Amino acid sequence: MRPSILSKLTLAFLLLAFVAVCFAQTEKPKVTTDEKAEQIIQRAVQAVGGDRYLSVQSIIGRGFFTDFKDGVSQIPVRFVDYILYPDKERTEFMGGGTRIIQTNFRDAGWIFDGAAKTLKDQNAGQIEDFRVAMRTSVENLLRGWWRKQGATLSYVGRREAGVGRRNETVRLTYPDGFWIEYESAAADNLPAKILYQRKHKKTDSDEMEDIPEEDRLHKPITIDGVIVPYVIDHFRNDVQTSRINYESVELNKTLPDSLFTKPANIKAIK
Repeated sequence: MRPSILSKLTLAFLLLAFVAVCFAQTEKPKVTTDEKAEQIIQRAVQAVGGDRYLSVQSIIGRGFFTDFKDGVSQIPVRFVDYILYPDKERTEFMGGGTRIIQTNFRDAGWIFDGAAKTLKDQNAGQIEDFRVAMRTSVENLLRGWWRKQGATLSYVGRREAGVGRRNETVRLTYPDGFWIEYESAAADNLPAKILYQRKHKKTDSDEMEDIPEEDRLHKPITIDGVIVPYVIDHFRNDVQTSRINYESVELNKTLPDSLFTKPANIKAIK
């Protein structure tokens, strides 16, 4: 400032101005919880491959699915899974000389049971299972599909994840009250856990109760520049109920729509 202007200022104004300047220089901009949650998502996107991850349109995964009963693993079943983003999936299970195909597309689906020799439309419960799987997937969070469904994003905080490890946690909340919490490792930003609640019948009555469910993502493998978890463990009320263990994953292979279309009859199934 020029001296002529300074002479017209009072001492009090100068002191206030000086304090304001010092405060502005030392105080860091505050980050709102929503902005922090958005930053965590963006770091996770970059951790799993950035633009390469976002460019993936289809996945073919092969491996073993293991059911658990009372926390004890049962006999693994071989599977092949075809996914066409954003809302088509066909999973084939093979074991004991039988074949089961479960296919979903948008709000519909069908099931082929080779042992029973039946081809049926999925019932409301099975379609709802797929809807929940879509909502709770890491892809829903990182690709932003939730934004078109009216969900809101918030920052939950950091959580213990083992000795010397922490997970950053964000939450999606849908207009119907359904929520999902996603944890990513603070050290490398990779998705680590998915937590939510679903209603199940009580064992001793027909009453429904909210039961916590959780997916734990393990063994990250890099495929064509994209990081994929090769082991996914599912827990219900802290008891393991299943494990998905991939042997191979292929990205961006051409998947025809006919793969997901319900065949006219059993003989037409390929």
